Amino acid sequence: MQPGLGIIDAALYLVGCLSDRGHKLLLLRQVRQTSDCDEASQIIADALPPLIASHLRWDEYGSLQRELSQLPEPPLRPGFTKADWRGALEVFLLVFGSILPMVIPFTFMSNAGMALRISNGIAILLLFFAGYTLGRHTSERPWRVGVAMVMLGVAMVGVAIALGG
Repeated sequence: MQPGLGIIDAALYLVGCLSDRGHKLLLLRQVRQTSDCDEASQIIADALPPLIASHLRWDEYGSLQRELSQLPEPPLRPGFTKADWRGALEVFLLVFGSILPMVIPFTFMSNAGMALRISNGIAILLLFFAGYTLGRHTSERPWRVGVAMVMLGVAMVGVAIALGG
């Protein structure tokens, strides 16, 4: 079994957390350091989701700049939070737990061909249930998303085989 896959994903999750937090600190410093209200407003507008930015008036950006300037001095460098470490653990468990059911047939069966077919079946079921769950959390039809996930998985396996994997 390859617990390393989950560890790599968890490490990349932590890198993403650090990168995101560092980018936010950089934007905050830019807003606080500029004396040009228009420049600060543009920095804030660019940082906001377009839907929200399009509904703010220009004077509201000035108000945001003043409030951001009054915040305590931010840390020099971003660091990890307890939530980051918990998220990394969750990513590890998700990846490791996703692979585990597909490995079990190889552990208990001596016929590798049959174990592979059972493992493939488990993978297809997991893809379907993941898609079904995704469909329930979006406004899509769960069955359609489940089937689409299975087709996507089959297509990715086809590409991997075509590339020699």
